[in-house]
Amino acid sequence: MLEIRNLHARIAETGTEIIRGLDLTVKNGEVAAIMGPNGSGKSTLSYILAGREDYEVTEGEILFDGQSILDMDPAERAASGIFLAFQYPLEIPGVATMEFLKVALNAQRRARGEPELKIPDLLKKVREAAGRLNMDMAMLKRPLNVGFSGGEKKRAEILQMSLLEPKLCVLDETDSGLDIDALKVVADGVNALRSPDRSMVVITHYQRLLDYIVPDTVHVLYQGRVIKSGDKSLALDLEQNGYADIIGEAA
Repeated sequence: MLEIRNLHARIAETGTEIIRGLDLTVKNGEVAAIMGPNGSGKSTLSYILAGREDYEVTEGEILFDGQSILDMDPAERAASGIFLAFQYPLEIPGVATMEFLKVALNAQRRARGEPELKIPDLLKKVREAAGRLNMDMAMLKRPLNVGFSGGEKKRAEILQMSLLEPKLCVLDETDSGLDIDALKVVADGVNALRSPDRSMVVITHYQRLLDYIVPDTVHVLYQGRVIKSGDKSLALDLEQNGYADIIGEAA
């Protein structure tokens, strides 16, 4: 599904290199957790996958379903099946959440040569997905993310993901700002989307999220490259012992 080879990337404005020779493979149906200390490049990796213009790839390649995405703009990447759930979802005043969902879903369908959804079909689809996330439909009349609590913002993100049905879901610290009840609801929404044809990259600092979204693989990112990979037990080890030993071994 995703293969990153010797990736180097820097902040476009300052030239500061953040990603320094990163290699990562994510198989079809795999849930890969990315962990690492602050400043290791985790969120930068998510932005680069989504095509954010603030970052410049200087070397290496990113293959999605065997094709390079480096020349694709963010809209093309989204239409191809890449979805980024933000750590801090953006507020869009004046745009109702339901209208946003309609525009996003139909834009994706047009890009794929599919007919747009009619309003009754769209409402049914949204109502079913919102119900699975314990979301009140009244919330969808409000401007996107404006005045939403942390849990509401993350539910809205997972609702988008559920409706768009991406092939690659990149979750950037989805647990940030969530209490335990909201975390369970969001994790249930993510787990409902697990499929042999869908892969997930879950970026997190903490084991607690991985108690609910159990990964197939765990990768430790440090100074812009993966320094260790393992199964879910690696996350438990990090929770108990921190990063110092693993960083020492990689030095």
